[in-house]
Amino acid sequence: MYAAYAGRQLRLFNDSEVNAIHEGVVRLLEEVGMKVKSKQAFEIFEKGGAIVDPATEIVKIPRAMLEKAIKTAPSKVTIYGRNEKHDAVLEKDRVHFGTGGTVCYALDFETGERRPTITHDVRDLARLVDTLDNIAFYVIHTYPADVREDDVDVNRFYWAITNTTKPIMGGMYTMKGLREAIKVSEMVAGGADKLRERPFVSFITLMVSPLVMDWLYTDFLIEVASKGLPLAVPSEPLAGATSPVTLASTITINLAESLAGLTLTQLVNPGTPALIGTTSSIMDMNTGTYVAGAIESSLINIGIAQMAQYYDLPLYATGGQSDAKLNDCQAGYESASQAMVLGLSGANWIHDAAGLLECCTTISYEKTVIDNEILGNVLRVLRGVEVNEDSLAIDAIKEVGPAGNFLAHEHTASHFRSEFLIPKVSDRWNRITWNEKGSLDTHARAHKIAEKILREHRAEPIDRQIQAEIRRMFPAIKGQDL
Repeated sequence: MYAAYAGRQLRLFNDSEVNAIHEGVVRLLEEVGMKVKSKQAFEIFEKGGAIVDPATEIVKIPRAMLEKAIKTAPSKVTIYGRNEKHDAVLEKDRVHFGTGGTVCYALDFETGERRPTITHDVRDLARLVDTLDNIAFYVIHTYPADVREDDVDVNRFYWAITNTTKPIMGGMYTMKGLREAIKVSEMVAGGADKLRERPFVSFITLMVSPLVMDWLYTDFLIEVASKGLPLAVPSEPLAGATSPVTLASTITINLAESLAGLTLTQLVNPGTPALIGTTSSIMDMNTGTYVAGAIESSLINIGIAQMAQYYDLPLYATGGQSDAKLNDCQAGYESASQAMVLGLSGANWIHDAAGLLECCTTISYEKTVIDNEILGNVLRVLRGVEVNEDSLAIDAIKEVGPAGNFLAHEHTASHFRSEFLIPKVSDRWNRITWNEKGSLDTHARAHKIAEKILREHRAEPIDRQIQAEIRRMFPAIKGQDL
């Protein structure tokens, strides 16, 4: 089991403010409603007792229906790994960080030049994540441009499943691809029932701001929920564009949209393991574009984390991104500040936390390694300071006495590895030693770490016979197995 730590040290709202946001959510769903483009979903809502208008495609969700869905949805969701040591239990304020987004470009590992992402990026980033201790899960975050759109989903999930034993989550592009990804997962698990017992894959479906359920993503939601597999139902209002510019209102509309999606999951299949979610940010009023690294994005996510804890629902959140184009100072401070405050909020499943640059359009192998170390610092803060007889070390202090030294004491030897975060990327040598080691900057040191992983690491394999059977069944899977 992945050793998650508790957040919730950072709160934005008092009780009356929480209640005000909740009542705002109820009013939006009861008085304004959602425009539901999916015919299936519209009929499910109508049958479930929602107030519907076929002429406008508006579905209004009564308070009682919303409250029932919140109570029916599990408060604890386990996203399993192919290896059980990576199982992630999402509940209350347990914090997990991982990759995320869907980018179309990578900084090439050999040349550093920006290029379109391909299937081997899905594979190699999965291998990288498989070894990085502070990254708990792999949200498939590259779009392989070297395969047809109809074959994107099966390639993404196949290369993820065969190259990491950590929990895997991904968005989908076609219904055909979704069904193929589920079939591949069932074959690896040993059958449909086995996959439902320990689902090591989960899926992302999206609400569209403001207040729309798109037909394609909503049909994906129905397909996944009907099979009882875990899914996230995030929304992505952009403050100042697709939601009001005020953060309180953006939080409220995000919650309304995501909870509408949650309600649909429970109408389709009561008890479906679903995460409410947010990928919200702001519009840059100077450029009129989406901003990934804004601290206001973190404030939105922190507020929604507090509301998720109020509803006792697990949360899919966003943090750790940067708008920088390179692994520079901006990339470091934006990613670190977002990851730290999101961790302290107690958000459960914090995606986009490793490797993303350039407004979440570009992935960097080196930044993935750097972010793993940033996340190590965040998790060390969340772990806190243990106070007990052993950690107070009164007896050790008495033994050493005034003007003594603790370096050689057995208490130091037995505790320093657990008490201190020992970095792998950061440089703490003096300048002379740093020069002797090649005067490498952070990016260069991360490159060397990633290079070693990609040269040497192979994930725990799946059965070769099953792997061959999958390749025969789905010849559109591109590339060679390692």
